[in-house]
Amino acid sequence: MSVSLIQLLQTMVQNRGSDLHCGVNSPPMIRIRGDMVKLSVPPLTQADLDTMLKQCAPADLLAVFPKEKSIDFAFKATGVGIFRVNAFMQRHGLSIVMRVLSENPPTMADLNLPEICKKACSFANGLVLVTGPTGSGKSTTLAAMINHINMTTPGHILTLEDPIEFQHETKMGLVSQRALGPHFPTFASAMKGALREDPDVILIGEMRDPETIALALKAAETGHLVFSTLHTNSAAKTIDRIINSFPPEEQTQVRTLLAETLKVVISQKLVPSSDGKRRICFQDIFVNNSAGANLIREGKTFQLNTVMQTGRKEGMQMLDQVLLEAVKRGDVLGEDAWEYSNDKAMFAQWAPKTTNEAMASPVSAPAQTAGGPMVKKAG
Repeated sequence: MSVSLIQLLQTMVQNRGSDLHCGVNSPPMIRIRGDMVKLSVPPLTQADLDTMLKQCAPADLLAVFPKEKSIDFAFKATGVGIFRVNAFMQRHGLSIVMRVLSENPPTMADLNLPEICKKACSFANGLVLVTGPTGSGKSTTLAAMINHINMTTPGHILTLEDPIEFQHETKMGLVSQRALGPHFPTFASAMKGALREDPDVILIGEMRDPETIALALKAAETGHLVFSTLHTNSAAKTIDRIINSFPPEEQTQVRTLLAETLKVVISQKLVPSSDGKRRICFQDIFVNNSAGANLIREGKTFQLNTVMQTGRKEGMQMLDQVLLEAVKRGDVLGEDAWEYSNDKAMFAQWAPKTTNEAMASPVSAPAQTAGGPMVKKAG
């Protein structure tokens, strides 16, 4: 093997990458500001990948990998950082994806989160959701909110994660962190136990099935403040996803319960800045006021955008409106705003040109820049 796992991780961290991808018959690649970048390393072999996995995976997960074909865990590389790891089998053999995690949870000020995030941490009970596509920073936003509660509230915070990403040490509050696999078999079973563990705040890494969602709603209804995530692109779609995960005969009851327990939905995306040097977080925010609760109860979630447009004083905002303002300030390119927007019509003037137009006016892609001898543009 021409390069070690630690060298690859160091290269990713030095170039501010977010993910390292290693697979059989392919050179290692890192994701930098959303783009995949090849490293100047020969294609990896199955033996290379086997060695990497043995260097980072716990022995108990190595034992079950041949049967499960996919495992998740956290790995701490001394002097480099902590990484969330997924190892899986694919057509060519073993692949490993490692995501950079921060050893210390961020603060709200670090992330420049809107004031409603701090308010959401002050509720005595209810459901707070942070949603968005994979890689949109959901876990980081939630970590900052949990960190804020830990620093300001003398309560018991219980987290159920897959795996534990940010390590929270007990501050003003007591923090109990549990991981899927080592500490509990399923999120649903962990939620059943959680209600007997005297928590004030419960973080569920992801609401993956109707049973877990139902238990989360029950916990929010019975006096707990519950945080969780879903993979949805807008606040309104988040509510539809929850309701539609249940059979039709149960949806009326779920709408009523959701109308009563839901507090805030924050749906976010990371959009490249106009200078290409960073990604900016833009958020769709719904705060469940009386008007919103009535629409949820009556099954009129398609009207929630109207509530959000008129609810700025309560902390609500439409992602597309904030994105359009960023384009006007020059923070984001119109083309990128069109790609990441929910309502394409608002950004129609920046929509991609037709094939004929594109051929008539070719534009060369900007080169990816990154330091280090191993890094080169993918492709």
